[in-house]
Formats: sequence, C-alpha cells, structure tokens
Amino acid sequence: MPYEKYETVIGLEIHAQLATQSKAFCGDDASFGGAPNTHISPISLGHPGTLPRLNKKQVEYAVRLGLALGSKISLFNAFDRKNYFYADLPKGYQVTQDRAPICIGGTLNIRVGAEEKAVRIHHIHMEEDAGKSIHDSDDPYSLIDLNRAGVPLLEIVSEPDLRSAEEVDAYMSAMRQLLRYLGISDGNMEQGSMRCDCNVSVRLKGSEKLGERCEIKNLNSMRYARRAIEYEVKRQIALIEAGGRVAQQTLNFDPATGVTAPLRDKEDAHDYRYFPEPDLPPIVLSEAYVEKIQQSLPALPWELYQRFQEGYGLPAYDANLLTQEQSTALFFIGLCEHTPNFKAASNLIINKVAPYCNEAGIRIEDFPVSHSQLAAFIQLIDEGKVASAAAYQYIFPVLAEAPGRLPLEIAQSLNLIQTSDEGLLEKLADEVLANNPGEVERYRSGKKGLMGFFMGEMMKASKGKADPKLASALLRKKLG
Repeated sequence: MPYEKYETVIGLEIHAQLATQSKAFCGDDASFGGAPNTHISPISLGHPGTLPRLNKKQVEYAVRLGLALGSKISLFNAFDRKNYFYADLPKGYQVTQDRAPICIGGTLNIRVGAEEKAVRIHHIHMEEDAGKSIHDSDDPYSLIDLNRAGVPLLEIVSEPDLRSAEEVDAYMSAMRQLLRYLGISDGNMEQGSMRCDCNVSVRLKGSEKLGERCEIKNLNSMRYARRAIEYEVKRQIALIEAGGRVAQQTLNFDPATGVTAPLRDKEDAHDYRYFPEPDLPPIVLSEAYVEKIQQSLPALPWELYQRFQEGYGLPAYDANLLTQEQSTALFFIGLCEHTPNFKAASNLIINKVAPYCNEAGIRIEDFPVSHSQLAAFIQLIDEGKVASAAAYQYIFPVLAEAPGRLPLEIAQSLNLIQTSDEGLLEKLADEVLANNPGEVERYRSGKKGLMGFFMGEMMKASKGKADPKLASALLRKKLG
C-alpha cells in the first residue's frame, strides 16, 4: 500500500473534567466514584421546574487554561442548549457554549523526539458532562449511572495541525501535564477525567484541500488513541486506493480488536438545534478579573524546562523528566536551595527519590527525608568520603527508612568511609596486579579499557572504600 503518498491530518477535541467540588450548574458532589446514582439531585436529573446556577470555579479554571495557552479571553460569555437524545443525558440537552466560547485561539508546543511543534488551539468552551452507560454488567440490559451527569467540562478544540499518532500522543501528554500544573484537572484518563475525540483524514502530500474526516469518539487512553489513529489512517488510504471515498462518520474504537466501526453519520451543528440557554444569564468578565488570574498562574512546564537547562545547567533529558510532574519540579528546586551540585540533585531525584516514592505509593512532597539531609548525602559523595555507588546502594535505603539519621553517621556505621591511606591502597594495587598477570600484559599491549577492570578489582579488595582518584592514579603509575 503506497502510504508514503499520503499525509495524515488530525484535529483533537479534548474533554477535561474540572477538579471542582460541585457540578457545573448545581451543588451535587462532582468527585469521582461513589455508589451509582448517589451524586445526583432534581437539578442534575433535569426535573421540570428546576433551574441551573453557574459554578464560578468553572469560569475561573477556563480562564486559567486560556491564559496559559495564550488564548484571547472573551469578556462576554453565553451558554447554549445542544439538543440530542441519549439515555445518559437526563435533560435531553447539554448546556454548552456554541456562539460565544470563553477562549479563542492560543497554542500548545509539543516535542516529538528532537522536533518541536506549535499546535494551534481553535477555541475552548465550557459545558457539562453526561452520565455513564454501562453495557456489560447486566446483560441484556444497559445500566445508567448519572453521578457524572453535570460535572463541569472544558472542551479544548485544536486546529487540524497534527500529522501522526506520535504527535497526538505528545499533544495529549502536554495538555494533561498543563492541566495538572494549573491544578484545574487531575487528567486521569483511566477515570474519564480526560477524554478525546480524534478527527482523522488523509490527503495526498502537497495538497492544501482537507480530506473527508471521520471522528473517533471518547478515547480515554493515549495508547488507544495511537492504535485507533494508526488503524483509521490505513483504512482510509486503502479505501481511497481502491477507488472508494471516505464517508464523514462518527466512529467507535474497539480496543479488543483494534478496529474502528461506524456509530452514526457525523452530525453538523444544525443537527443539534442549538439555541440560547434561557435559564442562564450571560457572564460578563472584567479586565481586572482576568488580570488577577494571570498574576496567579504558576510557573508553567515549558518555562521550568527552559529554566532547568539555562539556570541549572541540566541536559534536556533531565529537564524533561523533572518537569513531567509539577511536584517533582518543585522538589528539585527546593533541593537546589541546599546544594550547589544541581546535576547530582537531579540524578538523586530521578534515580532514587522518585522511584522510591512510586514503589512506596507516596507523593514526592511526602518523601520523609528533608532537603538538607539529601544535600548532606550529596556532599558526602562530592567530598570523596563515600563512593557514589556505595552511597546509592547502602546509605540511601537506610536514610529513607530512618530520616532522622545523618548520612555521615550512616556511612560510618556501615564502614563505608573511603580510605585515602596511600600505603594500604598501594598494597592492594600490588595484589590486584599480581593476581591478574594476563590482564596486565594486555593493558600494556594497548588494551587501555582494562583500567575499568582493575578499578573494579581495587574496589572489591577495599570493600568499596578505596578513594577512586587515588586508586586510579596508583594503578596507572604501576601499570606504566
């Protein structure tokens, strides 16, 4: 199949559930979980005579996201009714924004390998979520859980700027990261807090005309999104190559089979019979309100990524890992206030602290060892008192379980303090060389890589206590 002739064009609609205490238009509990149909009220059930009331946190969170993305914030906002019938939509319509979305434009930069790309945002609008249909627990019936009905959402609509499943993965990851940094959503896709609809089309390379698109609905996993897009692209190209045409459809992706299948013909705006929501007055924001939110924004992921490289001298690899989660980035900044060795601080967090927290099931901010204690741990290595490998392997586990102990005291109790006794080290070097005459001969014949072998033997002989610099110098001198 001549896939190389075609270009993939993808636009995403990300639905982010907001981390508010109550629902979008009533006081029902908006938290995840709970027994089915317990986070409900006559308002979220759409009973006649009930009236909605706006959640001001939803507005604030929408503005926070828009400002972070560089969007234009609409000071005048209105709501609309999007009418469609579905069993988990009790009112028979969804309250959303059609005519006047709260955020217009903006960009989100993504990285795919060494390449950076700016993905344009078309708009962001506020709306409410529907309930959840459960099709596999009481066959042949479908059950409805309305706990999620009315939970506040932001729908983030991108321009069709994405060109591959890899770029989609990077975009979704970057958006999830931003939502978490801003504290407006937990972004947990497995709980449905972040889902996306993928609009996929293909066209011949060089063409400016967009192909007919198909929308893959409700992908709640980045892995599923990648698989769905990869399958759909191949399906569309095969159809075109066979002389057919792509029909504009809404598709479902089945993770078990890896196949997309039609749900219905793709709706246009007129199919939803949008009209102004009569029970919610327009929202008029002030410039002062927007500016106050602007001033409250935290350092954003890309700002910290750049700062960690330029201000702390870290490689891009370290900066990327440390900024994946805001809490890890802040932990690193806190540790660097106690030690000048920023690279050692990065290594310690990436290789020991973060894995320890993951295994223990705790947040990094709850790691029991203080920044000053970790700085003392780093200093112990920097001063040559303990070998790095020994410190990581033996001292760190003890320190994590007994954070009140000093790293130096732990090293002394474990007999790990490195020796600079030149007489003792010279004796050990002589023994190592005498026990390995073949390796000595090969080293002197030009196999200089064997120095690592000799150093390993020295560390074994000294039980890890030999000063590496002094031991290396002695070995090189004796080997000539």
